Parts: sequence; structure tokens; C-alpha cells
Amino acid sequence: MSSSDSDSDTSMKEAQDKGFVSALDLPDVPSQKLPPHLELRKTRVLCNADAPVNTDTIQYSGAYASMGVDNSLRLDHFSNNFRVEVTRLTEEEMEFDMVGINPAIANAFRRILLAELPTMAIEKVLIANNTSVIRDEILAHRLGLIPIKADPRLFDYLSENDKPSEKNTIVFKLHVACERRGPRIAVKSDELKWLPNGSELHKASEGSNPNAKVETYTSFTRSQDSLPEFSSNPVTVYPDIIVSKLGPGQEIELEAHAVKGVGKTHAKWSPVATSWYRMLPEVVLNEEIKGKKAEILKQKCPVGVFDIEDLADGTKRAKVAQPRACTLCRECVRDGEEWEKRISLRRVKDHFIFTIESTGALPPEVLFTEAVKILEDKCERVISDLS
Repeated sequence: MSSSDSDSDTSMKEAQDKGFVSALDLPDVPSQKLPPHLELRKTRVLCNADAPVNTDTIQYSGAYASMGVDNSLRLDHFSNNFRVEVTRLTEEEMEFDMVGINPAIANAFRRILLAELPTMAIEKVLIANNTSVIRDEILAHRLGLIPIKADPRLFDYLSENDKPSEKNTIVFKLHVACERRGPRIAVKSDELKWLPNGSELHKASEGSNPNAKVETYTSFTRSQDSLPEFSSNPVTVYPDIIVSKLGPGQEIELEAHAVKGVGKTHAKWSPVATSWYRMLPEVVLNEEIKGKKAEILKQKCPVGVFDIEDLADGTKRAKVAQPRACTLCRECVRDGEEWEKRISLRRVKDHFIFTIESTGALPPEVLFTEAVKILEDKCERVISDLS
């Protein structure tokens, strides 16, 4: 055998060890399965020391037709592989895994949560007296950002032609005064009192008829606390939020009207403080790392992804203990090419770790189910328009 043949065999073996397969080595008959290097490119984002690669998603149905692999989206395949697993749930935060889904659909959920889920927020503020240092428009803006704990599904939208009623408006009253010789006080959101009977401020009458009926800024036909949905669950606001501070002799007296809206109109109607996702990290050790190098690797990671296990012969070996905690800071692969060869950092393209942080208006699990309903309605509208 010539030296050139031996060199080509050696280079081919090195390419196969790295996961690359020559087109000449592929079978003549399609095997209905992608080669390892193409499967890795399709399903993983490779996070190298300088930049990530393979970040695109291959959606073209005929991308692998020459290999006998159908890349089209099939309903049976989606139904068998898609799943949602809740990993953490509190009163205000929810973390779950969304597996077997396209990034576009995951991002659609995020955008719906941010901009299209309705909530109740203060829209109109009627100020009777404000002698604080905060101007009226700033005070109204701060009040609008206070989360209101009321189910928006129980209310209707208020249009320009509608009158404020018990079905579309929630009324709050705020009246706080600081004594002239007393210390400065903080006005907090707890001071907002719910008025189930509607507005208490009287409109200025044009005529001078003393027998005329006094008109307010709302038209409630019945008290909201008499409704069965509010009898056991009164309307409240998120507590302990500072609205303003009053000095001696200063006073705030106002009435605030909350209506139903969505986040794409104004951020005060967004039901989430944040909604975000990240792809599942995957950390692979390409070779055994023992001894001092294992200790160095453990100290490199700031979030404790790696740990050390004791072997039977007394040596220490590094292992991947918490791959989910990896933030892809790449500290473990920065010190030279030798560390890049030892460790592979990846992201799974169809596995998303989704986090919903509610503002407190609705529980996070309710927000997710409502987002699913909105996406379903969007799909039904598209189907009806195409049919």
C-alpha cells in the first residue's frame, strides 16, 4: 500500500470519529434514517467556544428526500412526540418543559402571553385632590401599573359607545392625608378600596334644578359584591406597592376605574412580568477527565454542572451532574482547544424550558391554558378563511 493510500485511510477514519461521513460511504438504498452527523445538525445547536452553529431549523419537507427520509410535519408524529411536563409551580411562577415542538410555536405562546391575554387594569383616574409632589399624570400612570386580582373572563370589553357598568368596570377609591405635624407617610396600593356599587363622585350638573337626580361616572344596575362570582372572591389589588409619599399637610383623593384590555394596547394589561424560554442544554464529555483535570473542570463551572465521582481504583473522574443548570457561559471550553475536544456543549432544538412569571392577576397555570385557547382560536380562523 502506498503512503498516499494510508494517509487517505487515516484521514477518513479521523473524519468518521468526528461524526462526519463521506458521501461514498453512504448506502445505495435509502435507510429511512439520517447519518449521525446530519441527525446531530438537525436536532442540536452546537455551542462552540467562539459562537453557536447549526442554529437554523430545517423545515423543508424534501430536505432529506435523497436519503429516503421524510422531513414533513405529520400530525401522528407530532401527537406521539409532543408533551408538556411541569417542573416547578408556585403562586406566581411556573416552569415546564415543552418537548417536540417547533421554535415558532414556542415563540407564539410567549408572544400571546405577553400581548394577547386580557387582564383588568386602571385606565381612567378621576382626581379630586392631589397636593403631593407627584403630578396628576404620573400618579395615574403609576396606578395603572398596579396588578388587579380580578378574573378578566368575568368582564366585558368597554367600547367607546358603552357606559361603565358592573359588567365592564371596576371602581376603586383612594383617599389618604398626612397630618400637618406628623411624619411623612408612604401611600401604598393597599389603600385602594374597591367600590362594588360603582362611582361615588358626582358629575357637575349644568342646570340648577335641586330635584334632579345626581349623576355619577358609572351606571351600575346592581352591586358587584352581590354577584355570585364576587361574593366569595372580592376584587383586590397586589399589596405593598408604593404609589406615592406624602409630607405633612399633603393629601390625595381620587377614584380609579379599571377596564379590560390586552398587552399589545398597553403594557399595564400584560398578565406576565416576563415570559421566556430556553432550549434544553446538553453537556457531553467526549473523553474521561480524571485527576487534577477533573478538579479544574469542576471549579471552572460557576453553576455546578460538573461533579467528581470516586472510582474503585482510588482515582477521581469528572461527570455531568446537572446539565439542566448549564447557562452556556462556555467557561469550561475557553482555555485552549484541548478543552473544546474534551467537552461538547449543545442545545436540543425541540426541547424548550418555558418559564411564566405572573404579575399576580391570574395564576400562571391559568395563563398557559388561556394562551392555548387563543392559539387554537387563531388556527380555527385561518382554517375557516382557507376553506
